[in-house]
Amino acid sequence: MGASLYEDMTDRSTGNIIEGHQLCFRYPHYNENGEVDSTQTALEDIDLEVQEGQFIAILGHNGSGKSTLARQLNALLLPTGGTLYVNGYDTRDESRLWDIRQSTGMVFQNPDNQIIASVVEEDVGFGPENMGVPTEDIWKRVKKALGAVGMWEMRESSPDRLSGGQKQRVAIAGVLAMKPRCIVLDEPTAMLDPGGRAEVISTVRELNRTEGVTVILITHYMEEVVDADRVIVMDKGRVVLTGTPREIFSQVDQLTNLRLSVPQVTLLAHALKEGGADLEDGILTREELIGSLEALRAENSAAGTGTAVSGAAAPAVSESGDAVPGEEVSAASMPGAADDSAHAKGSDTSDRAAGHDPEKAIEKEEPFIRAEHLGYIYEPGTSYEREALKDINLSIGKHEFTGIIGHTGSGKSTLIQHLNGLTRPTSGTIYVDGEDISAEGYPMRDLRFRVGLVFQYPEYQLFEENVLSDVSFGPKNQGLPEEEVLSRARTAMRAVGLDESFEKVSPFELSGGQKRRAAIAGILAMEPEVLVLDEPTAGLDPMGRDEILELLKKLYEEKDMTILLVSHSMEDVANYVNRIVVMDNGQILYDAVPEEVFSHVEELERIGLAAPQVTYVAHELRDRGWDVDDSVTTIRQAADEILRALGDK
Repeated sequence: MGASLYEDMTDRSTGNIIEGHQLCFRYPHYNENGEVDSTQTALEDIDLEVQEGQFIAILGHNGSGKSTLARQLNALLLPTGGTLYVNGYDTRDESRLWDIRQSTGMVFQNPDNQIIASVVEEDVGFGPENMGVPTEDIWKRVKKALGAVGMWEMRESSPDRLSGGQKQRVAIAGVLAMKPRCIVLDEPTAMLDPGGRAEVISTVRELNRTEGVTVILITHYMEEVVDADRVIVMDKGRVVLTGTPREIFSQVDQLTNLRLSVPQVTLLAHALKEGGADLEDGILTREELIGSLEALRAENSAAGTGTAVSGAAAPAVSESGDAVPGEEVSAASMPGAADDSAHAKGSDTSDRAAGHDPEKAIEKEEPFIRAEHLGYIYEPGTSYEREALKDINLSIGKHEFTGIIGHTGSGKSTLIQHLNGLTRPTSGTIYVDGEDISAEGYPMRDLRFRVGLVFQYPEYQLFEENVLSDVSFGPKNQGLPEEEVLSRARTAMRAVGLDESFEKVSPFELSGGQKRRAAIAGILAMEPEVLVLDEPTAGLDPMGRDEILELLKKLYEEKDMTILLVSHSMEDVANYVNRIVVMDNGQILYDAVPEEVFSHVEELERIGLAAPQVTYVAHELRDRGWDVDDSVTTIRQAADEILRALGDK
């Protein structure tokens, strides 16, 4: 066989494990005859250098090109222009593909897509076995890899019995066992609860520090990248910003324009600075913020003055806590500032999504949905028997916005699948509008029109040739006249922000956020009384997340809908719902307003959850003697409390 068409770059001495020059990639679009009739640009003129041992974070909105770039790094996709070298090899050199994929391991968003064996240690050994590693060495690698991710004790377990965070660590171990020099993680924590996210990110950071493994992390969670060596921001297939985390996150307005955000602590610091507190730019962590606030308080105390906040300008923030560029709001007009009684625990709910007293929602006398002693067992009578729900008693009234949170495997999804009859109880009863939905002859078809369920990754529910047809599918099945079907579909599309220009567009050509909107519109077109959503923002960029949550808020307020939101984002539920149900091992642990639920920080952490970052800040400040209400759950509440405390002489 002749020499390779591509230069063998194994002797390159640049010190870069990854090096790209004017890298381009265009996805082909095929017509009905299987011919390429057009292309879509995903990457354009990317210049990239990653030194061995670095921790690089890549940020960008959905559709910015992040995942396409990730797949270039281990030659799952090949350049259509420019060059990319991985470990010195040109990725277009087919004779080097195996070497490249040994050098750069991929960890995807869903660990279930990577785990194939029925026993953990066998799954981790699968890669080395395919590489032809001797059996004795395979088991050495398996032991070391599982030890590195803290999963050695679970080596004989079935992956099906692991939590989401544990599965992701096994997926990482499977890559490590192949001894790559670089690991690329494409949103590895998008489907995980807070505890699982912390596990995975801690594992990755430790591998980078102790093993020298080069890490490239793609994520929509801003807090996960504060320890990175360098952050790369992408937009429309190009690199638009690069720098240290502090340099990048100091550019709040520019990131907002790129559909991104900054860590919640950074936003809080930004709000405090605009409200009159003399803080430096680019604060990234709780420790930095608290240290700066302590220094400011000491300086004020020594000078015998307080920081004046009355009438000071603080940045406007959205319900999700993101800064709104160009808008300002008086700190004195922030929620709770006008009345000292608002500092009482749990009393400040004025920036809740609904603007209603959440206690009234909890104390509904005539609930629309009621579960009594609900229990459910998976695979009863087998060795895989698992009790998913245990004696659940829950009432949901009309016009509530309720959040359901819990660790992976806590029973959240199983519970909501009972609410529209997709799953039948093993024990207990579910009542909807006073009727037992498990009773013989109950019209389940009608129930599912009244209680709409939007699954996790709702875009997987899309299947028609265009958006209008997809949204029309539900009302058409209701047997409505065609004119009514189209009217409902168009009304639902407008409600989610999809105008007539989207009607004939294929749902598969929409962005991630637009697909979510189309899927939700398909449920709304059936005009349900209750909308149940299972992780509707998972995998979305910060702006896409906010758009979906603002949509739910609008439906709640303007359509008087009852909404149940299952989420792993503590910040989202803190900002939008007026009641939180906490699940733990198939049981309800708490059922209260957000301020009350998030006051149980230690208990939430014990079950794999957390509180919003601003709640942790308030707790620590109070522990240090600050006169602040530590039940705050939103940026606006926290900023008001801290500015008030700084203003006290």
